[in-house]
Amino acid sequence: MVLQDSPAFYAYAAACVALSGNLIYLWAYSGIVRNELKSTPNPEDVSPFGAKLSDTEPAAIARVLRAHANAQAIILPFLVLGLVYVLMGGSQGAGIAYFSTFTVARWLHSWAYLGSRQPLRTLFFIIGALPLLALLGHVVWLLLSSS
Repeated sequence: MVLQDSPAFYAYAAACVALSGNLIYLWAYSGIVRNELKSTPNPEDVSPFGAKLSDTEPAAIARVLRAHANAQAIILPFLVLGLVYVLMGGSQGAGIAYFSTFTVARWLHSWAYLGSRQPLRTLFFIIGALPLLALLGHVVWLLLSSS
């Protein structure tokens, strides 16, 4: 089977683009916050950027880095499972549900994390975790039913 022939491929591809965008946004935003605070952990960045050397991250930078680490930790397994799902010919309808729900929840989770918005941050985390777990179960089911 050619990957593009899989019914769920385009939904997966769109999710990959959007989730990569989420990670790139968080990565870039950490640099913006670091620049605004003029803080760096690297001695070589003090002079060229007029930053203060700091062994610990200021709270605002640490928050963005935690949001980025959280996103990386959950997006990676989702993308791997999503690829396996697509390669196994998973259905388009379920794929769209998994991929779109997870993607929207992750963007909203990042927004809530950066803005210190509780309980929304936890709610969006849970909403994103549900399609991840459902996708895991569906992939296991596809694996067991194909053997």
